[in-house]
Amino acid sequence: MAETDKALRTLAHNVRAARTRAGLSLDELGRRAQVSKGALVGLEKAQGNPNFATLVRLADTLGVSVSALMEGPTEGRVRVVTADAVTPLWTGARGSEARLMLTTSGAAPVEVWRWRLEPDEEYPSHPHQAGVVETVSVTSGRMTLVVDGAEHHVEAGQTATFDADAPHTYRGTGPEACHLVMTVHLPPGPASTA
Repeated sequence: MAETDKALRTLAHNVRAARTRAGLSLDELGRRAQVSKGALVGLEKAQGNPNFATLVRLADTLGVSVSALMEGPTEGRVRVVTADAVTPLWTGARGSEARLMLTTSGAAPVEVWRWRLEPDEEYPSHPHQAGVVETVSVTSGRMTLVVDGAEHHVEAGQTATFDADAPHTYRGTGPEACHLVMTVHLPPGPASTA
């Protein structure tokens, strides 16, 4: 429980700091991110349990990465992260999951995700801010990537990339779970200041 409390306090601090840097009131952030003011007040008080979609909308609205909202200060020159040390940010009813492993630093940060998609389970994502590019590399199994209504089949050993400012969905296809590594390339700008 102490780790959860610490993570909520870090998230609360980072959301408040990013909102202040952006010059947004709670009302304006809530309107732009489509999150209720009550939920934001609770979040900034380290209360509640925001879902993955809420975190993505807040990050997009604030111009920062999801991990910039969740991570404390970095320690040391090299950071090694194991999958079991990172709590999934999304879990599906059939056992699918997405884990944000880390975000690189610099003017144009890159988020590195590990996903497992069970057969016939999907995650629909809203469009991200302009300039965000996603890349998916399937390491085992196969998936269907739907971008702006068009389906693209991606199998083990294949990589696909797309501009993520359109609606997109990840769906596990085939008889076994699909494992993939996804990178989210964020545009240069405010995201690098978080």
